[in-house]
Amino acid sequence: MSPVALTEHTETAVALAPRERETLKHIAAGCTYLQAARLMGLSRHTVDAYLRRIRAKLDINTTAELTRLAISLGL
Repeated sequence: MSPVALTEHTETAVALAPRERETLKHIAAGCTYLQAARLMGLSRHTVDAYLRRIRAKLDINTTAELTRLAISLGL
């Protein structure tokens, strides 16, 4: 991801819902969907839905890009 793209993602990330940001934080920390779900008191399917929404909002395709975004946001 280029620095320009990262800046655009960071600006767009402000639009993430609090639970989406929390999900992103857990995934970036290395949690599986199931582990993140348990930490958040949700189902694995709900975590998957949050991550699909994040990917769609920010045009992100990989977990590595999600992790880079989380780090840039200080999550």
